[in-house]
Amino acid sequence: MKELNVKYLREKIGYVGQEPRLFRMDVSSNIKYGCPREVSEQEVEWAAKQAFAHDFISALPNGYQTLVDDDLLSGGQKQRIAIARAVLRDPSILILDEATSALDAESEHNVKGVLRAVESDQETKRTVFVIAHRLSTIQTADRIIVMDGGRIIEMGSHTDLVKNDGLYARLIRRQADAVA
Repeated sequence: MKELNVKYLREKIGYVGQEPRLFRMDVSSNIKYGCPREVSEQEVEWAAKQAFAHDFISALPNGYQTLVDDDLLSGGQKQRIAIARAVLRDPSILILDEATSALDAESEHNVKGVLRAVESDQETKRTVFVIAHRLSTIQTADRIIVMDGGRIIEMGSHTDLVKNDGLYARLIRRQADAVA
């Protein structure tokens, strides 16, 4: 571990948190922020399209050149810009930490569309970690790891975990009851 090149490791990991921050600069610069290489505007638009952000960005007064900060855009729009920022970096590991927890239903649906697109991209080999309390976000994951008290107590697909009737199945039933 002492010989690990931290800069190399950081370049291989993309992270989108629960409340991403936008900087007081244009949308394009917000998406490019932190990218370790030169990026063209076409690449920025590609990343925005991958994050289902291109349409709302194009509708802004100055498109990708619109000056934004944390107050101008909705939570879902900020999430999608943050996902575009992470996708642009082309990380080997993408960590989405509660990326849908504060979103309305439509924004959550759009972000889950991003997750499906990122996970199904066969050309890019990428491991995606989705940390979520909202279980609808993770139901399509290849492997779900259920933790309780900092310990792994269950692991498997959504179908397998529901069949096992453990904590995951109980949580699914509780969330379904809350909606009904």
